[in-house]
Amino acid sequence: MVIITGKDLTIENVVNVARHDEKVVLSEEAKAAINKARAYVEEKLASGAVIYGLTTGFGEFQKVFVPAEDAKTLQHNLIISHSCAMGNPMPIEVARAMVLLRINSVSKGNSGLKLATVQTMIDMLNKGVTPCIPEKGSLGASGDLALLAHMVQPMIGVGEAYYQGKLMSGKEAMNSAGIPIIELASKEGLALINGTQAMCAFGTLALYDAVQMAKMGDVLAGMVCEAQIGIRKAFDPKVHIVRGHQGQIDSAANLLKLTAGSKLTLDENPNPEIVKVQDAYSVRCTPQIHGGVREALKYVWNLMSREINASTDNPLVFPDEDEVISGGNFHGEPVAIALDTLGMAVAELADVSERRLERLVNPALSYGLPAFLCRKGGLNNGFMIAQYAAASMVSENKIYAHPACVDSIPSSANQEDHVSMGTTSARTARMIVDNVRSVQAIELFGVCQALYLRGEDKMSPAAKSVYDCVRAAGVPAVEDDILMHPELVKCEDLIREEKPVKAAEKIVGKLA
Repeated sequence: MVIITGKDLTIENVVNVARHDEKVVLSEEAKAAINKARAYVEEKLASGAVIYGLTTGFGEFQKVFVPAEDAKTLQHNLIISHSCAMGNPMPIEVARAMVLLRINSVSKGNSGLKLATVQTMIDMLNKGVTPCIPEKGSLGASGDLALLAHMVQPMIGVGEAYYQGKLMSGKEAMNSAGIPIIELASKEGLALINGTQAMCAFGTLALYDAVQMAKMGDVLAGMVCEAQIGIRKAFDPKVHIVRGHQGQIDSAANLLKLTAGSKLTLDENPNPEIVKVQDAYSVRCTPQIHGGVREALKYVWNLMSREINASTDNPLVFPDEDEVISGGNFHGEPVAIALDTLGMAVAELADVSERRLERLVNPALSYGLPAFLCRKGGLNNGFMIAQYAAASMVSENKIYAHPACVDSIPSSANQEDHVSMGTTSARTARMIVDNVRSVQAIELFGVCQALYLRGEDKMSPAAKSVYDCVRAAGVPAVEDDILMHPELVKCEDLIREEKPVKAAEKIVGKLA
């Protein structure tokens, strides 16, 4: 059960609700804050005050006064007119994360929603009603307006939604779940669609996965170090402490633990037949590469942890100070820069992963492994095209990693004259993460084959634990060519479920 306070939602909470259907409940503190803010909004409306979005139009229409009797029509029109998103429906887990994040934001008591409206969103999460939301159409500046408008549609009985995984009309989904359709009152439509919740939904889930992939990268690098007859001395803590970057220090420590006990690495078992003083950068500089990724992920994690607990709509109400303030917390620039950073950082995990794979399949670089990891080459092709596929996705990531935040197109008659494009940053970060997972899956299959060829009795206990995990999933050692795709998908599923990392941690303890 996730208890919503508006202050302390965690990234892990978002993952558990979005992916694992954990239930949500409002704290008493949040209920009191919501009720207090709504009472204040009602008081201001009764006084006849002119307040943006409550008694005026929106954007460039801020100069148009809207009388109280038209307030409900104003809010309804806002939702249906702003529902302009296009493209494929966003994944259900992302849409669920959006709903959760909007609930948390408005629970801080600065938005002015009715408690019943917030409870409607909670009921949708808990009963399995998920809005069908096209994923394109947000500028990430006046909030994720179009996407959040689609999120609201089922609440007012329009649009489409999934109920228990089946797509139907929004009204039918709400009726099937026994959730009453609502009518939005003054400020409610605006309070629901001004905010950064779409970019945060994409970004938070991608970030969580990226952090797990950083650990997976260390696991794979350790296994490749063994398969490459690598030199563990490069991971000596003295080397990394004198540079001082914690991410680098952590990655090096992981690699020392993961390769401990190996009969393949030169530190443990010097081999006079192999003349080597240093490993290639993709092996020797793993702590520096992965450490740089980790430093970036730490920055993104801290920023996103703040943003998912922020008030990001407009105007914001401050009952205790008797103020309604039009500001710009909906502007996604901080998130856009962070999520572009996320995309660039996690892309490096795939970049170096593909290079390690190349060293395994290339007989000129593999220190005695058969070409393309197959004993009967020529008749068989082994892992030749697996490396092609990895290279393709690494190259694709270079396109996705171009920062979206450096672009801006003015909107709303130039009232909104600088926008963040943060939702594009978030969507492309997720696309990069998906590619990284696939590249790591190819490397996992490949390095298990390489260690099989070296001898199962020679690998470290941690590598053997991961190797056994892969074999237990039905991924075979390869002697003659097989249909590769199903085995790569099995490896990808293992990474998605974090099983190789957990297998390694059973041996070496928690990885940093």
